[in-house]
Amino acid sequence: MGERPHEDLSNVPFEALLERLGDVVARLETGDLSLDRALAVFEEGVGLARAGSKRLDDAERRVEQLLADGDSVTTRPLSSKESVE
Repeated sequence: MGERPHEDLSNVPFEALLERLGDVVARLETGDLSLDRALAVFEEGVGLARAGSKRLDDAERRVEQLLADGDSVTTRPLSSKESVE
């Protein structure tokens, strides 16, 4: 389940990235890992978080392109009622 060094995460579904990141957090929260293992697990989590963030940025750009009206983009921030918790 752990990330291999320099694993290509581009084909991993976003939902799977989130699940794996949740597993990383759970492992770190146990406090039962040696320092070396905790660092390796943390490194895996950083890679997963970066891959997920990139995927979200890419999705945001695609949405902006789809909503583009000529040279202007009509986007708006979510209201507090619309925000996802």
